[in-house]
Amino acid sequence: MGYGEEDVEIIHQEIEQPLIEAKGTTSHGGNKGRGHPWMVYLSTFVVVCGSYEFGACAGYSSPTQSAITAELGLSTAQFSLFGSILTFGAMIGAITSGPIADFIGRKWAMRVYSAFCVGGWFSIYFAKGSLALDIGRLAGGYGMGAFSYVVPVYIAEIAPVNLRGALTTLNQVMICTGVSVAFIIGIVLSWRTLALTGLIPCAVLLLGLFFIPESPRWLAKIGSQKEFEAALQKLRGKDADITHEAAEIQDYIEELEKLPKANMFDLFQKRYLRSVTIGVGLMVCQQFGGINGICFYVSNIFETAGFSPSIGTIIYALLQVVITLIGATLIDRVGRKPMLLVSAAGLVVGCLLTAIAFYLKAHELSEKAAAILAVTGILVYISAFSAGMGAVPWVVMSEIFPINVKGVAGSLATLVNWFGAWSISYTFNFLMEWSSWGTFILYAAINAAAIVFIVMVVPETKGRTLEQIQADINA
Repeated sequence: MGYGEEDVEIIHQEIEQPLIEAKGTTSHGGNKGRGHPWMVYLSTFVVVCGSYEFGACAGYSSPTQSAITAELGLSTAQFSLFGSILTFGAMIGAITSGPIADFIGRKWAMRVYSAFCVGGWFSIYFAKGSLALDIGRLAGGYGMGAFSYVVPVYIAEIAPVNLRGALTTLNQVMICTGVSVAFIIGIVLSWRTLALTGLIPCAVLLLGLFFIPESPRWLAKIGSQKEFEAALQKLRGKDADITHEAAEIQDYIEELEKLPKANMFDLFQKRYLRSVTIGVGLMVCQQFGGINGICFYVSNIFETAGFSPSIGTIIYALLQVVITLIGATLIDRVGRKPMLLVSAAGLVVGCLLTAIAFYLKAHELSEKAAAILAVTGILVYISAFSAGMGAVPWVVMSEIFPINVKGVAGSLATLVNWFGAWSISYTFNFLMEWSSWGTFILYAAINAAAIVFIVMVVPETKGRTLEQIQADINA
């Protein structure tokens, strides 16, 4: 028996009313007899090994290019395919990650994605030619794209309100750490040995998954009541009173289950349109502001500016980790929206400084000033990106989608993210040939548009349960 539009609206009103009334009075854990959330910390540590694996995959190609091309006799075109095929694998991972995580659970999904990464690294390690390299890179990209969805979703679903933002931000911290470590140790390790280091986070993740609980919200969704309560109790501590939180989650999911099974086309219905606009819009803002063009070619930018590419890359790598860590400590105090606005404003400034530098260089006005401005602009850019735009869109994405559409909606947002990553990385060199300073003016304009989008569309989600956030957004 199907549901009409009026039936769906009545169900949504039933969901929203008690949650909106409870706003400001509800917090995870029941608040009486609160235990220490050590299991939340352990679970987060385990799953962000998937985020580190993401960074290790993304950072692998940069320090290994000359060694791989020399040893295997690859052409520039062949190595370019090896580098870029990662994003195609990630797009496939993005499309399938949500449905897989919804069907087999968050933990088993992470096991599957780890297996792809392990197979990918071994294919690269034993490669004798370009085919094995490309297969390995494609498999690693698949795992990477899937991890980019399931890790922040799992963390958001297990974390208490007061820790959710900071813990979800650790996803981006570990991505940056994985990239930075690959950049740095890639200087001293052979390319085959560097591939083997990518197995370490997978091993830690696969082992750790035996000791952490499944997402309570997913267990509630599939009707595993005893397992749901046991997982929630384990996460909140044995002395914590979980009665109120468990009842709120259970009631919300029971009401959502009355709704028709969602598919991709349902996301564009009125009741989900705002959350989809927020999630997809933030991914567009994150990627089309130029991050992957700058990240993939930062060495060339420093070299063009007359600055040491190795020193510049190391500073860049370390800076993004430090700033992202600082952002993780601030997100639950400052809020998501202020951090996004400050970050986007910083991106505009960084782009404009770099544009001025390339304009001076193109017109041979002052080479010394151009070099200083270029380095300053790039470092301001990556600092601003790391402070908010890098992590916060993933945090918000993990919070805004109701669990009955989280799989398809998360897959759509992640797919848009990876399509943006590919588009920017592919077009960057063409844009630079067209106009180096014009490229950064274009990115500045996109980041300025992102400020307008954030002000007008993005809500603040700090200090609220997932159920309250979703009831308000999808009202």
